[in-house]
Amino acid sequence: MPTPTAQDMLDKYMEAELALLEGKSITWNGKTYTRENLGEIQRGRREWERRVGNQSTRPFGFARFY
Repeated sequence: MPTPTAQDMLDKYMEAELALLEGKSITWNGKTYTRENLGEIQRGRREWERRVGNQSTRPFGFARFY
């Protein structure tokens, strides 16, 4: 299985957050999350949003042509 990208992780956190907001519970990596864990999931989502944002604003390097 390929390594997930930052966008993949953000998508997973957004799906998890939506499920918890709908009153569902989810199991992720062997741990069960409920509405009580919503803050933890939201913190994770914000972290992955930051990472995705940093990828899109990364400055490009310049090459010198002589």
